[in-house]
Amino acid sequence: MPGTRNIAVVLPNWIGDVVMATPALRAIREGLTRGDRLIGIMQPYVSDVLEGTNFLDETILWSKKSQDPGQKFWNVASQLRERKIDQAILLPNSLRSAALAWLGGAKQRIGYRRYGRGILLTHGLNPPTEHGQRVPISAVDYYLSLVELAGYEVNSRHCQLGTTPDDDAAARRIWHKFRFFDRRVIVFNTGGAYGGAKHWPTAYYTELARRLVKDPRNAVLLICGPSERETVRAIEKEVNHSSVRSMATETPTIGLSKAVIRHASLMITTDSGPRHFAAAFDIPSVAIFGPTDPRWAENYNPQELIVSAGAECSPCAQRECPLKHHRCMRDLSVDHVLQTAQTQLDWQYQRSQAA
Repeated sequence: MPGTRNIAVVLPNWIGDVVMATPALRAIREGLTRGDRLIGIMQPYVSDVLEGTNFLDETILWSKKSQDPGQKFWNVASQLRERKIDQAILLPNSLRSAALAWLGGAKQRIGYRRYGRGILLTHGLNPPTEHGQRVPISAVDYYLSLVELAGYEVNSRHCQLGTTPDDDAAARRIWHKFRFFDRRVIVFNTGGAYGGAKHWPTAYYTELARRLVKDPRNAVLLICGPSERETVRAIEKEVNHSSVRSMATETPTIGLSKAVIRHASLMITTDSGPRHFAAAFDIPSVAIFGPTDPRWAENYNPQELIVSAGAECSPCAQRECPLKHHRCMRDLSVDHVLQTAQTQLDWQYQRSQAA
């Protein structure tokens, strides 16, 4: 069709960042005209994040670690040349993503001028700074600034995801298996790929779960990735209550985690990827922050309450506690998190009564 365009977006490499990129994808999608195509370029392990949405017309997988030759740098660049890309919006800051767009023949290459890649861009932004230091800014806004530079109008900062029928059916099966249908299901997300510094102590989760299910209306479901299976299994075993269950025996997938969170009443979570699923599905959450600055991870979830210990050394942004005491998480009490969770549950109850 004459006059149509091919737009490519290189997606971030982290699950949570892909969720925070969805307002950018939606703004682009809304700004396209009939016949335009939006192509997403992404790592294979984050592709499931966008399953169930209709942002993209095509997905191209790109991974230097893949055994599939089609996902290697030069082959992906060749695919872009074949598609005659009119505009490439580069959400990651890497030199490789800019080189990919340049070698892929994109007419416009839009991204941040970082890591020496400015020469490869046709349109660039400098990250916001004050006195030579980076200003904390949400990834949502960081990506939307590029979208505005590319000429698209931003109408919302709300993150948005979808689920597939198969994943929804799997979530319902779990609800049936654990007899959760008449309960307020509180999902615990205890892990985080960033590092151990983000982890709240396992014993605290155990005590929190034990106290939450003293209310017979509540149930706790512990989700996990492959590396957290033993942790959630240990919490489930230690609590030893029919209303505290884990997904340790399930096959962990991003799609199933999304569906489970979508069906939950509340999520209690670390600052990690699944936290942003709650924002995308409008699920109330309690987010536990320690070594990281919440301003970088703001996902505009109006139903999220953030809790922290307020340690003087926080936020250090380190993967492991450099002082070895981990006070930013250990000093955050079970009482504090429980009270915040109860605030969320009470608010939901009052809203349901008023409806």
